[in-house]
Amino acid sequence: MQISVMFKKIDSSDSLKDYVHDKMNRLDKYWDNPADANVVLSVEKFRHIAEVTISGDGFKVKGSEETENMYAAIDMVVDKLERQIKKNKTRFRKRRSAARAGSERDRLDALDKTGLSETERPRVIRATQIEVRPMDVEEAVMQMELVKSSFLVFRDTKTEKISVLYRRKDDNYGLIEAGA
Repeated sequence: MQISVMFKKIDSSDSLKDYVHDKMNRLDKYWDNPADANVVLSVEKFRHIAEVTISGDGFKVKGSEETENMYAAIDMVVDKLERQIKKNKTRFRKRRSAARAGSERDRLDALDKTGLSETERPRVIRATQIEVRPMDVEEAVMQMELVKSSFLVFRDTKTEKISVLYRRKDDNYGLIEAGA
């Protein structure tokens, strides 16, 4: 975490800077990516004010506390920021998981609209790799008649495109050619 400490109407001290760094590093575990923290420590009469702004992971968290002791103000603002970060992170995770669940739910709803039950839905039973041989359409028809297969995938020698020849229900053949 990148931490910058500024002092207003108060002398800068290394002990306060070190204390701020120690406390702010406690919040570092909540960020996935490096975050930037701006800390402003100021004094107005008897009030010691600690203001912190942290930016990271797509959101910004701000906190401010004032007490009669600067160290207590720092402790209180870090506790306040920790609560805010936890709240925002859980809210963000819930939204993201709800969005994922929503897309899964939409997919299942689309399957439900088909009217098929879970056991009747089409499934991929087996995947097979085939060899795509170069041949012309007439040769593919002859090959289909020899093997009595329902389809044949081949590379058309005239167009150099992948084509699928399939047997129709009326015992004729259909041809599907790949596009651009």
